[in-house]
Amino acid sequence: MTRVFIDGSAGTAGLRIRERLEGRPELDIITLAGEARKDPGARREALNSCELAVLCLPDAASRESVAMIENPAVRVVDTSTAHRVAPGWAYGFPELSAERREAIITGKRVASPGCHAGGFIVLVQPLIEAGLLPASAKLCCHSLTGYSGGGKGMIADYEAPDRAVKFDSARPYGLSQVHKHLPEMVGITGLESEPVFCPIVADFYCGMVVTVPLFREQLNAGYGIEDVKACYAAKFQGPIVSYTEAMDEGGFIDSNALAGKDTMQVAVFGNEERMLLVSRFDNLGKGASGAAVQCINLMLGMDETTGLAL
Repeated sequence: MTRVFIDGSAGTAGLRIRERLEGRPELDIITLAGEARKDPGARREALNSCELAVLCLPDAASRESVAMIENPAVRVVDTSTAHRVAPGWAYGFPELSAERREAIITGKRVASPGCHAGGFIVLVQPLIEAGLLPASAKLCCHSLTGYSGGGKGMIADYEAPDRAVKFDSARPYGLSQVHKHLPEMVGITGLESEPVFCPIVADFYCGMVVTVPLFREQLNAGYGIEDVKACYAAKFQGPIVSYTEAMDEGGFIDSNALAGKDTMQVAVFGNEERMLLVSRFDNLGKGASGAAVQCINLMLGMDETTGLAL
């Protein structure tokens, strides 16, 4: 039985990870209750007595937890932004390459992807890797998410009985072009510059659609929309990430169609001159807790889909 300590299990991501891991006979789940959650001594003991630590904390607290680990046998999955492009950390998106999958399987330190970033990376990294898109491409990205992506505070705001009317509309944010997912979006794709990024929060609990518009002239010479489709179709064949020709219904994309699922769909719309690259998933699934559990499964030598909703 593997001892797993979830540090920060009271938050949205931590609770959902715990739900997916509890009841699995091969795992002994350790959590700290009440004031012990904030007691450095109790945390240090738990972090060094487990075999796998799952960090569901703000960035600073995640770095603090990692610094507490003195036992060289302890492996870590971090769901925060703190270590996603840090040296020595594997990026927890195994579908990107066989090398990244192996790094997760054998790694001591794994950083679980961000939701917005994962939806962007899955669209851009394969095209750069395959030579269809130059690393010098100047891109933009819109990412529409449910309000659960904002954590407990935003959930409370949106679900308050007397909430402000302004929450009834979709709300772009990150307007200053400073967003914590941008280093990851550049570092993992291999892009030479940050995209123009517009995240948008809307009045539904969970679900996400990420779009990257592309002109044909942005692709390397000789490539077009069919090459982009073929690239995705060859790379993403499931069971978790899959290419689909039919994401829309009557010309509309339902942003929360995969709510409650841990899968991700990738599609391409448009024509030879202008195309729209799209990924759809649950921001709390493949965008957060589902991605972390997938990494945990791989690190423990289990089927990666164990405990996931497909």
